Amino acid sequence: MSKKGPLSPESLRKLDAWWRASNYLAAGQLYLRDNPLLRTPLKPEHLKHTPVGHWGTVPGQNFIYTHLNRVITKYDLNMIYVCGPGHGGAAVLAQTYLEGTYSEIYPNVSQDEEGMRKLFQQFSFPGGVGSHCAPDTPGSINEGGELGYSLAHAFGAVMDNPDLIAACVVGDGEAETAPLAAAWHGNKFLDPVGDGAVLPILHLNGYKNATPSLLARISPEEVEDFFKGCGWTPRFVEGDDPAQMHQKMAAALDWAVREIQRIQESARSFGETERPRWPMVVFRSPKGWTCPKEVDGVPLEGTSRVHQLPLAVDDAHPEVLPLLEEWLRSYHPEELFDEAGAPVSALRAMAPQGARRMGSNPHANGGLLLRDLRTPDFSKYAVAVPAPGEAEAEDMAELGKYVKDVLKLNQKAKNFRIFSPDETMSNKLLAALEASDRRWNADRLPSDEGLSPSGRILDGMLSEHMCQGWLEGYLLTGRHGFLNSYEAFIRIVDSMVSQYAKWLKVASPLPWRQDIASLNYVLSSNVWQQDQNGFTHQDPGFLDHVANKKADVVRLYLPPDANCLLSCFDHCIKSRNYINVLVTSKHPRPQWLTMDEAIKHCTHGIGIWQWASNDQ
Repeated sequence: MSKKGPLSPESLRKLDAWWRASNYLAAGQLYLRDNPLLRTPLKPEHLKHTPVGHWGTVPGQNFIYTHLNRVITKYDLNMIYVCGPGHGGAAVLAQTYLEGTYSEIYPNVSQDEEGMRKLFQQFSFPGGVGSHCAPDTPGSINEGGELGYSLAHAFGAVMDNPDLIAACVVGDGEAETAPLAAAWHGNKFLDPVGDGAVLPILHLNGYKNATPSLLARISPEEVEDFFKGCGWTPRFVEGDDPAQMHQKMAAALDWAVREIQRIQESARSFGETERPRWPMVVFRSPKGWTCPKEVDGVPLEGTSRVHQLPLAVDDAHPEVLPLLEEWLRSYHPEELFDEAGAPVSALRAMAPQGARRMGSNPHANGGLLLRDLRTPDFSKYAVAVPAPGEAEAEDMAELGKYVKDVLKLNQKAKNFRIFSPDETMSNKLLAALEASDRRWNADRLPSDEGLSPSGRILDGMLSEHMCQGWLEGYLLTGRHGFLNSYEAFIRIVDSMVSQYAKWLKVASPLPWRQDIASLNYVLSSNVWQQDQNGFTHQDPGFLDHVANKKADVVRLYLPPDANCLLSCFDHCIKSRNYINVLVTSKHPRPQWLTMDEAIKHCTHGIGIWQWASNDQ
C-alpha cells in the first residue's frame, strides 16, 4: 500500500462528517427520548428513564460501515454488511437511517426531527427494537443475540453469488467462540469462479465485556501468523487519531477490493486453479471510541467500562448530565442535520444509491431473489410394495436418487446445495454424488474421489456449526438446500436452531421481509437403531428441542418407509419459512406403503393402518 493517504482533504472531511453523524445517531439512541437535535439545553426530562444499550463496539462499526460505503461507490460494489458483534445494533440502525433505507421501510421513522425522535425512543424499549441486529434491522442476515455465526453466514451468502461481497465484521469477543474460530477455514470451500467473496474485518477494541480479548492481547506478529496460517492475507489498521485512521482504512479497503478483483479475474479469465489467499482487515481502535476519555479521573474510552453505557445519567448522578451534553455536542449535530432534522445534502450525496446501499441490498432480504426449485415428480421414484412388509429397501438410498435429479435440474440456476459434516456417503445419499462432486478447494491427492472446487455438496468440513451457518446464509440470501446429518450428533447445533427459529418468528409479521425457503434437516443414523456406538453417542433429544418451538415455525416428520420419505422431502423442499426435521433410516428395512398410500398417509399426517391394527 502507498504510504501517501488516498483521501483528499475534502474526501476526508466528508467521511468524517458521515462518521460523526452516525455516532451521534447511535449515542442518541442510547440516551435520548426527546430534544433529538439538542436544539435546547439538555435537561433530565429529555433522557430515557432507564437507558439500555451498548456503546463499546458502536463507533468502530460506524467507522467501518462509513468506509465500506466509500468503496461501494468508488468501485460500484454489490456488498452486504454482516454484523457479528452482539451489541452493534445501534450502529447499523444509525447507518441505515442515515442512508435513507430505514425511513423507506419504516415511514414513521422519517428523516426529520420527529422521525429522529422516534428512532431514539424505540431503541431498547418494549415494543420497539432490540440493541442488536435482528430481522427487523434492514440489511441484516445475522441475529446478533448469540455470537459466533457471522462468518459462516457470510460464506453461505456468497456461495453461487459471484458478484457479491459479504463484508463481515467480527468482534474480538465473538472471535473467541468455537463456531467463529472454525469459520476462518471457510476460505477452503470458496470457489473464486462461481462464488462471491467474503471480506472479514476483525474488530479488535481490546475487551469483551469485562475482560481483555485474546486476539487484542497477543503481539501483532502472532495475530498475523495466525491468520496467514488460516489462509488469509491480513492488513492492519490501528490507531486512535481519526484523521490518520481514515487514511489507513481507505488504503486498506482499496487494497482489499483490488485483491478480491484480482483473485476473481485470475480464476475466471485465466483459469488460475491454485487456492488464493483472500484479503482481510484487522481493525484495532479504542473500545467506545470518541466517548469521554475519563470521568473523575477514571478512564473510560479504551476500557471495558464503555462496553455498555459510558455515562450513568440518573437521579443519583445529576452532575453527569453536562458531561453527556458535552459528549453529544462534540459530534456537532448542527453541522450534520438541517433545520427540518434531515441529513444535510452533502451527507445525503455520499450514500450509495438504491440497492447499492447495504441496508437495501436485496441479498439481505433473500426472498426478493428466491426462485422456485425445479423438481421431478417424486412418485416416479417409488419403491414397489406388493404388500405391506414384502419389499425391502434403504430409505436414504432411494431418496438419493430423487436428490440427484434435483441437483441436475437446478444445475443451471445454481440455487440448490446439500450441506453435511462429512456424512453424505455414510448416510447413503450415494446417488447424489453422481450429479455433483463434493466441494473442496484445499490440496487434492490422486487417490481422492469426488472432490472439486465447484462441487455442490458441502460436506468437507467436520463441523455441524459450519454446515448450519452456511445453510442459513444460503437460505437467507434466497436459495434452497438441506442439512444431512446424524440424529445422534445434530444436537451440537441446538442453540443455532433456537436462534434461527426466533429469526423466522420475528420476520414473519414484517411485511417487507419476503418468504424464504425452509431450513430442512434430513437426519439418519437415528438413535433407535443404535448406529453410533450405543449410549455414548446416542441422544434423541433434538426432536424434543425442536418440538418446543412455535408450531407456526417448526415441523417434524418421521417417515416410516422410503415412499413416505420421498413424499415428505418433496413437500419440505418446496415449503417456505419453516424448520423441517425429517428423521429416517439408512439401513435395509421392510417397506410398508405403496406410493399412493404413502401420499395419502403423509397428507393426513396421522392415521391408522388397518392391516396392522386391531382397531375396528
